[in-house]
Amino acid sequence: MDVHTPEKRSFNMSRIKGRDTKPEILIRKWLWAQGYRYRLHWKKLPGKPDIAFPGKKKAIFIHGCFWHGHMCKTFRWPKTNEEFWKKKIQKNMRRDREIQEKLQTDSWKCLIIWECRLKTTPDNEKHKILLFLNGT
Repeated sequence: MDVHTPEKRSFNMSRIKGRDTKPEILIRKWLWAQGYRYRLHWKKLPGKPDIAFPGKKKAIFIHGCFWHGHMCKTFRWPKTNEEFWKKKIQKNMRRDREIQEKLQTDSWKCLIIWECRLKTTPDNEKHKILLFLNGT
């Protein structure tokens, strides 16, 4: 059972941002400090990646565990309106796969950074990003 009224839950959900999230800003500021320059939510690419490096043909997506269905210990299926949420999250996951396939078809390389890993092991994720950007 939900602890909030439907009106309060609706209000809370309406305040959740789809871009410029805390994890995204954290990575962007760090990349900028490292000297990397990038495009944000570049409309020329499928899925408008959170961060795109056109010269390198590389894109980074910073995914929230709930919205993108990351089956980590922080993810939980909602107990209310279960069918709606299951369809929504599965649709998001399917769309994510399709976007990555389109980008790969266009010779782009993609990296997904998960919110939970950024919270627990930020240095590992930053290292992963550096390897991704500087590798082949």
